Amino acid sequence: MSQFELKPTRGSLKNRKRIGRGPASGQGGTAGRGMNGQMSRSGSKKRPWFEGGQMPLQRRVPKRGFTNIFKKKFQVVNVSRLDVFPDGDTVTPGSLYEKGIVSKRFVPVKILGGGEISKKLDVKVAATTKSVEEKITKAGGTVAAVTEETVKKSKS
Repeated sequence: MSQFELKPTRGSLKNRKRIGRGPASGQGGTAGRGMNGQMSRSGSKKRPWFEGGQMPLQRRVPKRGFTNIFKKKFQVVNVSRLDVFPDGDTVTPGSLYEKGIVSKRFVPVKILGGGEISKKLDVKVAATTKSVEEKITKAGGTVAAVTEETVKKSKS
């Protein structure tokens, strides 16, 4: 058997509709578009979300609340995670990133009060809670707030 002898299975191929070719084509008059309506007219198009004059879904669903576009996003770390640092070390967003505690290097870090800390550390992050400050100073360390500009300067 050669390649030129191959033929499709009988009945598997259909001739395409040749619309707009007069009454003898079987699609005469309306050319297969039906009688009336938007899609029977020439140049008709519909956006994918168009619902035929019905109130669209994005206008039907209730809108509630408010999204503050100026909200500051922090990476949060519990104070117990800082025990991986040696005694007397300085904790910065960069050092937290290198230890794998935070996933992004230049996004501000906030330390929360979950757990305890036993090491004397110098913590320099964007924000902390009051309980964290008490825990770190009780262990003999210090807490300092680092501004976003300082973090951005260390980026370059």
